[in-house]
Amino acid sequence: MGKTALVIGAGRGIGKAIALRLARDGFDLVGTASRDAASLAEVRKGTEEAGRRFTGLVFSVEDRAAAAEALTGCFGEDAPEVIVYNAGIARDNLFVFMSPEEWDAVIRTNLDGFYNTVQPLLMGMMARRSGRIVAISSASGQTGQGGQVNYSASKAGLIGAVKALAREVGRKNILVNAVAPGFIETAMTADLPREKILPLIPLNRSGHPEEVAGVVSFLCGPDSAYIQGQVLAVNGGLVM
Repeated sequence: MGKTALVIGAGRGIGKAIALRLARDGFDLVGTASRDAASLAEVRKGTEEAGRRFTGLVFSVEDRAAAAEALTGCFGEDAPEVIVYNAGIARDNLFVFMSPEEWDAVIRTNLDGFYNTVQPLLMGMMARRSGRIVAISSASGQTGQGGQVNYSASKAGLIGAVKALAREVGRKNILVNAVAPGFIETAMTADLPREKILPLIPLNRSGHPEEVAGVVSFLCGPDSAYIQGQVLAVNGGLVM
């Protein structure tokens, strides 16, 4: 029976690259999207071309009941070998002008969603005494970024959650780590001022989703078996 990886937020950008990389690594894929199953079409195609099975789920990670229903319906009392939490949105604004809606939307998706999707599956991992959990944080969660108090708080919260959870479940052979991308070429960063950002990056270029996916692949593979509660930065030197 094949190994299964669950990628939350698999429809585009970093999540899509992660899903396709894990399929090539030999995992069957369960990929989620928040609104439209059609956004998972390319991941489905790439997974099947890699000779692996694909299952698509559509639910909002903000909706605790919907997430639990979808995931329990898919896995029952079992759990995937790998969970990658990649859901994330940005609603940037200066804190003094930030609306309650801008704050709440980011925290509910980026941080609450981690609980809503990972916690229902954790008992299955513990019963099996194995698993890998990878949360996609951000360089903004490591250092803070002006105009992103909500986003930085949510991504820093993920790092704290990863470190605490790693202490709780390490004895069950469940590895929990985070990956913190910097300026990666995705739809989320398309409108950012490259001319101001690139001079801050020692490698003087943006990153690619596949470069993040490679680090996730490492954390889900055999060579990372002694890495626990860590944050692996993929940022070209933006944060050291």
